[in-house]
Amino acid sequence: MYVCSCFGVTEAQVKKHAEDGACTPRQIASVSKAGTDCGSCVRQIQSLLGRGACPRRELADQGRPALAELSGVAGRSAPAVPAEAA
Repeated sequence: MYVCSCFGVTEAQVKKHAEDGACTPRQIASVSKAGTDCGSCVRQIQSLLGRGACPRRELADQGRPALAELSGVAGRSAPAVPAEAA
């Protein structure tokens, strides 16, 4: 079933991205574009993600790159972050 009609993103794809570590609709959007056009799917994406624990949130809280591994899912690499910025 499609979650995002604008970009053809399915429920299965959202769940796969969640298994790979995406914890928020914004993280899903960064790897699939879902929720970035009309936005009508954002609530459904949030529902699929739930409100459970998020290991990536811990990395972000520590100031470490939380989406570095996810960027490969979309077929692009994450930009390098200078050591001073980390």
